[in-house]
Amino acid sequence: MVVKNIVGAVNAILPERLSEDVKKNVRAAVRSTIEKMDLVSREELEVQRQVLQRTRHKLEAMESRVAELEQRLAKSVDRPS
Repeated sequence: MVVKNIVGAVNAILPERLSEDVKKNVRAAVRSTIEKMDLVSREELEVQRQVLQRTRHKLEAMESRVAELEQRLAKSVDRPS
């Protein structure tokens, strides 16, 4: 979809007097260049954003738990036997 939109935009700015062969070659070159790029779709980006968000929440919970355990350990070490 994105490639079609970009190719359409390029096609719109090409002068009318260019031959159809030249237009086809330009469109093919643009399409080929874009397809070689390491791009991701908006959907793939959104999925990765959600995965990152879940991971961040889990990490925050784990950091909190470690801090709590460290406090417990410190208290137990500080208490005389």
